[in-house]
Amino acid sequence: MIYLLAVVGALTIAVLLWRAFGPERVGVPSRPSSIAPDDDPDFLRKLGEQQRKKTDDGDS
Repeated sequence: MIYLLAVVGALTIAVLLWRAFGPERVGVPSRPSSIAPDDDPDFLRKLGEQQRKKTDDGDS
């Protein structure tokens, strides 16, 4: 019985490692194509413009 549990455990670990580090599956994207707002240059540019506009309005 212990040998059977060892074999099942080893197979489970092997499958998990295969899925984590194995070859990519065809037709399934590996990562989402969207980027976080703090990595988006357009978002950062707009944020900088808003900050400048606030400081310009506050100085007058």
